[in-house]
Amino acid sequence: MIVLDVVGLRPEHVRTEKTPNLAGLLDSVAPLRPPFPAVTVPVQTTLAEGCGPREHGDVANGQYDRERDEVAFWERDRGDRNRLWETAQDAGLTTGALFFQHLIGTTADVAVTPSPIEDEDDNLVEMNCWTNPDDFYGDLQEEYGHFPLHNYWGPMANEESSEWILNAAIEAVERYDPDMLWVYVPHLDYAGLRNGPGDELESELAVVDELVGEFLDALRTDNRWEETVVNVVSEYGFHAVETPVFPNRALRSAGLLSVTDDGSGGQEVDLARSRAFAMVDHQIAHVYVDDAHVEKARSALAELDGVERVLGADGKREHHIDHPNAGDVVLVAERDAWFQYYWWHDRDEAPRYATEMDIHAKPGFDPCELFVGETGLASLDPTKVGGSHGRVDPSAGGLYALGGPSAPELVLNDEVDARAVAPTVADLLGTLDEVEMAFEEPSLLTDG
Repeated sequence: MIVLDVVGLRPEHVRTEKTPNLAGLLDSVAPLRPPFPAVTVPVQTTLAEGCGPREHGDVANGQYDRERDEVAFWERDRGDRNRLWETAQDAGLTTGALFFQHLIGTTADVAVTPSPIEDEDDNLVEMNCWTNPDDFYGDLQEEYGHFPLHNYWGPMANEESSEWILNAAIEAVERYDPDMLWVYVPHLDYAGLRNGPGDELESELAVVDELVGEFLDALRTDNRWEETVVNVVSEYGFHAVETPVFPNRALRSAGLLSVTDDGSGGQEVDLARSRAFAMVDHQIAHVYVDDAHVEKARSALAELDGVERVLGADGKREHHIDHPNAGDVVLVAERDAWFQYYWWHDRDEAPRYATEMDIHAKPGFDPCELFVGETGLASLDPTKVGGSHGRVDPSAGGLYALGGPSAPELVLNDEVDARAVAPTVADLLGTLDEVEMAFEEPSLLTDG
């Protein structure tokens, strides 16, 4: 059982003239409806656990700790997540997962995830990956070199990271013969974020299709190919955007967000003293507000151009995100807008990390890191960003598809709920009744 997460892929992309390798493999292709919000960690956890953010609690790529007044983006540890590669292993299968989020500490038999060695200021000291088994990264490094972290995110992000990941997937199949292997393929994400769902993304379809084709060719030489099913999923598509929105500037102007000197001439947000703070994430922003100031915060944010909805308790229930991790108020951007974390107007007041590649220090997702900066590695010009995601609507949904020698004859006429993917994979593996998971949707095989 192979699951390829080719993020950014849409049903209309699977055409012989655009992606011949994928089109030649996949028999059943359908649009996929991601959970809200349609950003990486919430969607990945939903795909792999079969339940939504209301239940699993991954409401963003970051998490705000209310007690410690701290924001943590892109944490690496598994925590208490129990995904299909862990539960299927408990059911007696050999499983693997490559480059999904929150993999450190997973019990999957084979796993690879970046874990660079950094100093106390988050500067890279040495490239490394955390793996199961422990020595797997050493073998991969010897064969393919270090994982190209600079091609995985940042101004130099390109196909080299996806190529390395798929080579690692080939090695995982050959060395450990997993019954199930989930693989994240990031390449289209870069084009989608830089320029939206237009010509550049379309031109990169051929690149990712060639990489996937090479992986499939390697699978076809494996002695288990005839019993293989390939699932292809995509977490989300992209909206073309032109309007950056700055909720923290509005909160600061309203006297709700406080700043402090960051020690280098810039201004850092003072979360402990702030009465409200917006943890931004693409087209969604979680706003954490002291009880006495909720209405003042709502009023300040509702007036911003680019904000479509301001969700309170009822709105969060409607969007199935009423979990304690969610903001007291949740903002949804208009289709052509996205949220940037900046609380300053004058670039001289930006904190030191604003122009750096520092995904763990920034209290919000920063797509400007994909562009070379004017004074540092990362840009401070949000007008460069051409694509975003997070809203859930049919124009920017994902994809679910099946193919391979052992794929069932399944006609997917309707949009697939992302929560149905995990039970479907478990069903295809023959472990649907054995894995201990609280699936919220039936298997597509049962439903069909």
